[in-house]
Amino acid sequence: MLTQDYLVRMLVDFAAGIMRAMQRRTEDRDPKGAAEMLETAIGESVDMDGDMLLSLAPESIASIMQISGADPAITEYVARSLMLAASYREDAGETDMAKLRADQARAIAAAYGHDISDMTSTEDIPEADFADAAVKDFLADEE
Repeated sequence: MLTQDYLVRMLVDFAAGIMRAMQRRTEDRDPKGAAEMLETAIGESVDMDGDMLLSLAPESIASIMQISGADPAITEYVARSLMLAASYREDAGETDMAKLRADQARAIAAAYGHDISDMTSTEDIPEADFADAAVKDFLADEE
């Protein structure tokens, strides 16, 4: 029961962080700040140093999460948040960082068997509005 309460609290905190980042992107028109907020929320959600974790190559990030025992219940949120951060980084003109975040998202999704294809468009990096809608739909489905 204690583990379940901890997981629920972690998911609620993570979802709140995602929503704050989405608001920052739309209300403040600050895609870089929104991406940084998402990346911070990701680090907190997996109980690791977010900066260290997100500096890893895509294959390594998935392996480290598996080895460290990241809760599978949050890994789809992590993958989707990274894909959303990729779209925000692209909006901010940070193409290389956007590609890294998208590749990290795909690696985590593949490692844990999640389908995040609804977050991709015909381009490598989804339009921010498209990604926002996909995350909002996902969060609504989880409630």
